[in-house]
Amino acid sequence: MINGKMFRDAVISGANYICSQKQSLNDLNIFPVPDGDTGTNMSMTITAASKELKKMHTDDISEVASKTASFMLRGARGNSGVILSIIFKGFAKGLAGKETATGKDIVSALGMGVEAAYGAVTKPAEGTILTVVRMAYEEGVKVIGEGEKDTVAIWNSIVEAAEEALELTPKFLPVLKKAGVVDAGGKGLLVIFRGMQSVFSGGEIIAESEEINVEDATTENFESAAAQFDEVINFTYCTEFIVGRDSEIEKEPDELKEFLMTIGDCVVVVDDEEIIKVHVHTDNPGTAIQQGLEYGQLLTVKVENMREQHKAAADKIPEKVKLDPVEPTEEIGFIAVAAGNGLTELFKDLGCNHVVSGGQSMNPSTDDIYEAIMATPAKNVVVLPNNKNIIMAAQQAVDMVEDRKVYVVKTKTIAQGITALVNYDEDSSVKENVDVMKECIADVVTGQITFAARDSEFGGKKIKEGEIIGLNNGRLCVCEKTPQKALLKLCKEIIKKNASFVTLIYGEDVSEEEANEVYEILSEKYGESLDISLIKGDQPIYYYIVGVEF
Repeated sequence: MINGKMFRDAVISGANYICSQKQSLNDLNIFPVPDGDTGTNMSMTITAASKELKKMHTDDISEVASKTASFMLRGARGNSGVILSIIFKGFAKGLAGKETATGKDIVSALGMGVEAAYGAVTKPAEGTILTVVRMAYEEGVKVIGEGEKDTVAIWNSIVEAAEEALELTPKFLPVLKKAGVVDAGGKGLLVIFRGMQSVFSGGEIIAESEEINVEDATTENFESAAAQFDEVINFTYCTEFIVGRDSEIEKEPDELKEFLMTIGDCVVVVDDEEIIKVHVHTDNPGTAIQQGLEYGQLLTVKVENMREQHKAAADKIPEKVKLDPVEPTEEIGFIAVAAGNGLTELFKDLGCNHVVSGGQSMNPSTDDIYEAIMATPAKNVVVLPNNKNIIMAAQQAVDMVEDRKVYVVKTKTIAQGITALVNYDEDSSVKENVDVMKECIADVVTGQITFAARDSEFGGKKIKEGEIIGLNNGRLCVCEKTPQKALLKLCKEIIKKNASFVTLIYGEDVSEEEANEVYEILSEKYGESLDISLIKGDQPIYYYIVGVEF
């Protein structure tokens, strides 16, 4: 039998374990875009519950399961986090009214979570966390049918089945098989189940991770776009330089990369026939630069003290402002999700009551969105997630609201969110506006210029970590050496003859001079046939976001 204290300790153990495995889960994300945040989202979701459960002292499993589901729902981030919270909502539903639970009760409750998780996804895909939890549940049903009654043995079977299901995920999803990895969300669930197993089997809570709390990460913590975000500063100096290649030197850049890995981390070495571009975190920048000189002459050098940068950034980070609930007095209000001061101001200028900070690799929680909804003084609130990984969290927030009507327009990009607001007509009804918004965003093509967060291969082309890539509605189609070249090449693909309007938004790593330069080039090429607007978005991750309307 499992009582409330055991279940509480199991959830805490699962939270601790996934926090310790967070980065390895993030690394399983195979697409080169810097969105490897499955481990972060799942760990933050269950940690939201773990923090509160540590304050509880009860043997009533019904109460613990209910509180766990409630806290996880409010803290849910990203699709993987939302699905995880739904699975535990099944536990709450299945264990309602019980003081203790048998193995059969646990399996039945898990089944409710499976059913709800599949129902929450519009097009459930096998080879994901859904497959892992479903096959784990089915094994639980099987062993009970064979006469097994011991709760620990039943949970052990569930965990073993989850592990076997995880190994099958590449067979369901060819993209996983090609990359030689398993599904990140499915592995995250297995990690949590193993953490719970430690308590059920031996009463031992896996020790809490000593990693820096991911909630402290803000846009100010991001390094230059050539490097991945690194939560722990292992080396002092961020060193970047470009070497003009000497044609008479036959040494390969791979040798330079291997050497740099012995004196630092976050190593990126990108080369072509003329140059070698280097990025490394090290305590010995002079040694790194000296090694680079063996390949040719230095063209540029930049060395920055990351510890001082981190300290200065931390001093500037404002505390999160708590939004207080207000009475719904107006007819309609709007909420958007965006990152960057420029985009925040833009959405407010377009009529948003609140802009929730978040976006790629910075998914806000369900509670963040709920708080913004309740702080909007409107009877009808329209939420624009502006990212596919935030849509489910927004939809979960809808169920938490009782005193106003909430509509989620499933905008997947910033460009779609802007178009939705531009098409708002104050003379039309709320339903008419929502319908128009849903219809018009389908005609928006979004282009994005970012950097490859990891080595990968797509469309037969090998992509190196740190290279500049361009996306057409999420599809990788451009790989270049500079953001400007990538942008011009991407625009050639996405701007068609029947386009009527183009919005060009530049990010925090692009100077005004660089943005104006590409704007002039695009205006000269397309200006006579369509309107082009240039906006300073200050967004992280993406050098440029391009919205094309037809």
